[in-house]
Amino acid sequence: LHSDIDSGDGNIKYILSGEGAGIIFVIDDKSGNIHATKTLDREERAQYTLTAQAVDRNTNRPLEPPSEFIVKVQDINDNPPEFLHENYHANVPERSNVGTSVIQVTASDADDPTYGNSAKLVYSILEGQPYFSVEAQTGIIRTALPNMDREAKEEYHVVIQAKDMGGHMGGLSGTTKVTITLTDVNDNPPKFPQSVYQMSVSEAAVPGEEVGRVKAKDPDIGENGLVAYSIIDGDGMDMFEITTDYETQEGVVKLKKLLDFETKKSYSLKVEAANVHIDPKFISNGPFKDTVTVKISVEDADEPPVFLKPSYIFEVQENAASGTVVGKVHAKDPDAANSAIRYSIDRHTDLERYFIINAEDGNIKTIKALDREEIAWHNISVFAVEIHKQHQEAKVPVAIKVVDVNDNAPKFAAAYEAFVCENARSNQQFITISADDKDDSANGPRFIFSLPPEIIHNPNFTLRDNRDNTASVLVRREGFSRQKQDLYLLPIVISDGGLPPMSSTNTLTIRVCGCDSNGSLLSCNAEAYILNAGLSTGALIAILACIVILLVIVVLFVTLKRQKKEPLIVFEEEDVRENIITYDDEGGGEEDTEAFDIATLQNPDGINGFIPRKDIKPEYQYMPRPGLRPAPNSVDVDDFINTRIQEADNDPTAPPYDSIQIYGYEGRGSVAGSLSSLESATTDSDLDYDYLQNWGPRFKKLADLYGSKDTFDDDS
Repeated sequence: LHSDIDSGDGNIKYILSGEGAGIIFVIDDKSGNIHATKTLDREERAQYTLTAQAVDRNTNRPLEPPSEFIVKVQDINDNPPEFLHENYHANVPERSNVGTSVIQVTASDADDPTYGNSAKLVYSILEGQPYFSVEAQTGIIRTALPNMDREAKEEYHVVIQAKDMGGHMGGLSGTTKVTITLTDVNDNPPKFPQSVYQMSVSEAAVPGEEVGRVKAKDPDIGENGLVAYSIIDGDGMDMFEITTDYETQEGVVKLKKLLDFETKKSYSLKVEAANVHIDPKFISNGPFKDTVTVKISVEDADEPPVFLKPSYIFEVQENAASGTVVGKVHAKDPDAANSAIRYSIDRHTDLERYFIINAEDGNIKTIKALDREEIAWHNISVFAVEIHKQHQEAKVPVAIKVVDVNDNAPKFAAAYEAFVCENARSNQQFITISADDKDDSANGPRFIFSLPPEIIHNPNFTLRDNRDNTASVLVRREGFSRQKQDLYLLPIVISDGGLPPMSSTNTLTIRVCGCDSNGSLLSCNAEAYILNAGLSTGALIAILACIVILLVIVVLFVTLKRQKKEPLIVFEEEDVRENIITYDDEGGGEEDTEAFDIATLQNPDGINGFIPRKDIKPEYQYMPRPGLRPAPNSVDVDDFINTRIQEADNDPTAPPYDSIQIYGYEGRGSVAGSLSSLESATTDSDLDYDYLQNWGPRFKKLADLYGSKDTFDDDS
């Protein structure tokens, strides 16, 4: 930089400011020359804006206004091309035409595209020929060979180079890898690896059982490799079927019907395998199917016997004699050995044992007479077993119909009871009867009704057959009287239409009743005419009821009189043990202070007032009577006991009268010691209990128990 006013005497100083001033760019303050202190990178910064000014060296006074200028960094080819990705992946269908676009790769150059050829790129292929090519200007990769087969080679690795300087010598370059995969198309038909398949199946196999598998190989994958199997020909088309297992791509041959080794020992099938999805572009490569022959041999199996019929129906007349043949079943061994058969009846189906079967020929006979009215059909099962192979058996149902025989006479359909009015007119119908027959309809109706020959001229009633399995009973005369006869029994003969016919005599009960003028029933009691001669039924019932009430009152009065209260005190002639209540808890004597409050007996002088019981909950509070206080120490035990008895008798919370209270206090200065017999019962005590005679009448029983021991010994 140079100022016009600079005369060269050194009085002007140049200063520089702006982007990179003093760091990247420095200025000689005397000459104004600007220098770069380090290497510049256009790709980092393409230009710098600086400001220069001339000032007085001594005073730093600006001599000129500041001048702004731009420093541009001129580009050189110092950056190689770079692709957007280090690796590319692309797919293209197999057998694509030449020139089919696969993928476009793009590289970039950081150099200035406007200056020279530093950023002008050219693409080329380094690896992947002759299968693929790349367009030099666009980077589009295309197929270079026709009919590339995925089944031959599926994956290709291609290396693409991008070079700047238009691809000329000295240019910089960069590369990338492209992995190209051929996708599958249905260009291959399925093929069986062999022309004939051999299979075998047992004749005992059941329908639906798998016989074997076939598989046609198709090198295509996915839906292009799907294969469907079918049977298109062969003598076993009706006996076998084939399904496709899409997981394994196999054809599964299954049994469709039961086989019989003795009838046919082998079958042949023609199986076809065809692609499910066919690409029309490659239809010329077809046909996309293949066929194979499947030969199936039937293996002999030990089969159970087979009945000639799936079921049997026989008939036998009821009441047939024992041993009557009902019918015959027949079974045979389907095997070549043709073993002999034995027959038997499943007794679970013939619990009453009505039938028996001949084990050799299968004839079924009756054991006892059959009654159709009891069981009309017998359903039994018959077993057939090979003699030498007991485990091989067959079972067939046999239905036996019991044919009806006219062995039941008809009877009244109900328990009829007829009523006829005293004022009934001659030929008046008063009841219609019908019959019932247990036999089948062929041996039942039509029923014929008639009167027995001996009373066919009955003067009171007559019978009319209505010819519809009913009959009407009519009055033959007028003027019935209950006082003379209130009940008539009319025998009626009923015959059925069977061969030979059966008949029975049934008795119809007819009561004579009183009716009004319209024929409405009033009363059928014969005593209604003699009610005025004595008491009515209602009066008799009332009298009987009064007598019963009086008897009940007398019984209650006698029962109450016999009741009496239990004595409060045990009399001498009673046994004390009968009035003792036994408790489960056993006290510990004078040292037991838990079960009972014995403080009163242990210290009679220190008690004032009433001590409630602990073993029961009193219904209300009892206040002790004045004057009934515990006796002083000098009082005799007899008086002390009397005081306690009076308190107990007047205490509503006290135990019942038939109980006994336990006292732990036995009096001061008692010469008797403890009254308990628990200890003395276990030892042979020789104590003298005669002093108990002096304790008064209340201890007489105790004195008799203990004081008279010597007397008992002398008596014995």
